[in-house]
Amino acid sequence: MAHDATPELPASDGAAPPPPTRPRGSTALVVLATLAVGYTLWAAQALLLPVLLAMFFALVGNPIIRVLRRLWVPRTLGALLVLCGGLAATGALAYKMLPSAMAWASEAPRELRQLAPRLRELTRPVQEANKAAEDFARAAGGETGRQPQLVRTAIDDPYRKLTETPRLLASLLAVVLLTFFFMVYGENLQRNAIALLPGRQQKKFTVEILQSIEREVSRYVLTISLINTVVGLLFAVGLYLMEIPLSEALLWGTMVALLNFAPYVGPLIGMLAMLLVGFITFDDPWQSLMPAAAYLVLHTIEGQLVTPIVLGRQMALSPLVLILALMLFGWLWGIIGLLLAVPLLVCVKLVLARIEGMEGWARLLE
Repeated sequence: MAHDATPELPASDGAAPPPPTRPRGSTALVVLATLAVGYTLWAAQALLLPVLLAMFFALVGNPIIRVLRRLWVPRTLGALLVLCGGLAATGALAYKMLPSAMAWASEAPRELRQLAPRLRELTRPVQEANKAAEDFARAAGGETGRQPQLVRTAIDDPYRKLTETPRLLASLLAVVLLTFFFMVYGENLQRNAIALLPGRQQKKFTVEILQSIEREVSRYVLTISLINTVVGLLFAVGLYLMEIPLSEALLWGTMVALLNFAPYVGPLIGMLAMLLVGFITFDDPWQSLMPAAAYLVLHTIEGQLVTPIVLGRQMALSPLVLILALMLFGWLWGIIGLLLAVPLLVCVKLVLARIEGMEGWARLLE
């Protein structure tokens, strides 16, 4: 009896076949890609930092330009007014602070040498305990001679400053020009980029996402900049009431305002700096603590009351994620990385919250 060689097919129950599984990259490949991106961000910082700073300043100025457009001011003229106003305010503040900054830079070593005996008196018990421990360890180990020390000297290159100054000026000019062009042509660039998308529904969805993200990030950046500016001004007024000269008070107020862009890390650096300023400026120990105490009170009010009430929980970020982002961007880009870390993290959170399937990652950042 002959048998059919054709295999029997299983009975179909009407269900569609399962979709083919997508190939997933290996863990090693993901790690290598992450390291490559990190190295690229570090190596290309001379190109990336002016662009990111210009985008940051444009986000600060966009809400003001929108208000000017409601008053029938053309966008180009509004951007020019905002940019010139910002440059004029920065120049006036720098002109006022420059003598105090140069005086502190020249007198800081001498003041620190005078401060050293006072701090030595405060830490004398610890130093005596360390000396006793070293003597005990030396006696136990039988060491009688002192180990030779290697002294390294730095070579002062007089041509280094001549080559760095034009590069710095070119970077500042690039930031100013890019800020102006981002404020004027940012919308057109965004519209032309969206026109490249294939579907009408996809274009509409992308426009809504980008517009909402741009408005919210602009509002956040402008609000946090205004809050930090007010904190710096109030702290400068407090220092001036402590009989510190106005130019020095403005210098430290500006430093506090800039450090406030980096949560946790910035206030910690500000506290240490104000302790040092207090010990150098005042002779009385209790009076020396007044600048740091005033900064602590002001920062506590701003961080626990003002900022949460003004911004709400929509812009809230996890403290752990914030610290990790500050460490990463500070390691990559230094001081500018600390300034840009929080706005970049807020932008990532807003993008993730509006993409279907990525809401969990946005909640992870809260």
